[in-house]
Amino acid sequence: MSKRVGFVSFRFAGTDGVSLEALKWADVLEANGFPCYFLGGELDTPPERSMPVEEFHFQHPTVRRLYNACFSDAGRSREITNELHAQRDHIKDALEEFVRRFEIDLLIPQNAVTIPLNLPLGMALTEFIAETGINTIAHHHDFFWERKRFLRNSVWDILNGCYPPHLPSVTHVVINSSAQNQLALRTGIAATLIPNVMGFENPPEPPDEYASDIRAALGIEDDELLILQPTRVVQRKGIEHAIELVARLGRKATLVISHASGDEGYEYQQRVREYAGLLGISAVFVDDIIADTRGTTADGRKVYSLQDVYPFADLVTYPSLFEGFGNAFLETIYFRKPILVNNYSIYSYDIKPKGFRVIEMDNFISDDTVAAARRVLDDEEYRHRMVEYNYALGCRYFSYHILENKLLYLVKAVYGREEDSAGCPDPEAP
Repeated sequence: MSKRVGFVSFRFAGTDGVSLEALKWADVLEANGFPCYFLGGELDTPPERSMPVEEFHFQHPTVRRLYNACFSDAGRSREITNELHAQRDHIKDALEEFVRRFEIDLLIPQNAVTIPLNLPLGMALTEFIAETGINTIAHHHDFFWERKRFLRNSVWDILNGCYPPHLPSVTHVVINSSAQNQLALRTGIAATLIPNVMGFENPPEPPDEYASDIRAALGIEDDELLILQPTRVVQRKGIEHAIELVARLGRKATLVISHASGDEGYEYQQRVREYAGLLGISAVFVDDIIADTRGTTADGRKVYSLQDVYPFADLVTYPSLFEGFGNAFLETIYFRKPILVNNYSIYSYDIKPKGFRVIEMDNFISDDTVAAARRVLDDEEYRHRMVEYNYALGCRYFSYHILENKLLYLVKAVYGREEDSAGCPDPEAP
């Protein structure tokens, strides 16, 4: 069974969770004989298998203007409606060209019919799938009803029809059990749960010479703890809790915050800076020298990847208030580092029951939290047992092997198992 797979999204680039997980799916499918192709507004994928179309990106000026008009109190004018449909037609033409050019058999939209950042794209995908009946596996990372900012809008007709589409040729996949339950309750759609994964079958290589000076590059002294916050600076990441923990540890330490605010504004970042100053701790924002890949800044400094930083961390903080899953959690377990985790809902439902050993908090830093962190930092044998146990659990529950089993099962459910069809009549025979 050799089917060509077409991935469609706003972008397949950078280190956002959707792009990372999509490429993991592609790796598994490619390894099992399914050539993969990519359609999006920004692509870091192989050029010979890629079709970039600017209007697919949620940051495209027209797409952004339509988004702002539809998710506001202003209401929706006929002009906006007409423009949505015109843009939908343009995007649908691109979808048809993509499927024709690469002879796509199976579409995999990645969050494109899940979160309404590009309304014309969701509309175009829904109509194209309905019109062609093309087999589709829709991979949903975060639904619009999970974000307060999408609930005030003038496009309920579009949201109810396209996010996600309820069509017979679409198989739905979610990344956590809460989304699975809510999708069924709200739409009657049954979805398969496939968690995010990491390559636990292949442990990380030791730090190389390039990364050996990373502590100095971050301004961290030899007798100082490197505490890593491996996230963007957005409010739901709860970075104040990481700052409070560092302050209460009573150790010489620096909190390293790896990523910038991105497209969600810088007001919260300023709040984090001020809070760190109030508590008198060292917190550094290093997004200028931490990027998707290694390189050099405009002024000649080395740029490191986040994977370069993990091996040098003494502790990772992940005090998020809400996450669709928790990629940073898996990354920390993969690099065998101890982690502070807030007991956010998806963690409590889908990750915690597996038995991971962590420094846990329930929406605030308690004396017990501080004591647990101190023990992890001070007791090397205890810390070693903890991280090795967590790695083994990660390999058992969140490895590529799990993804391969679940994803190939879905593909075979769509197309059948050709190797099991011996003795059956050929459905294509006259």
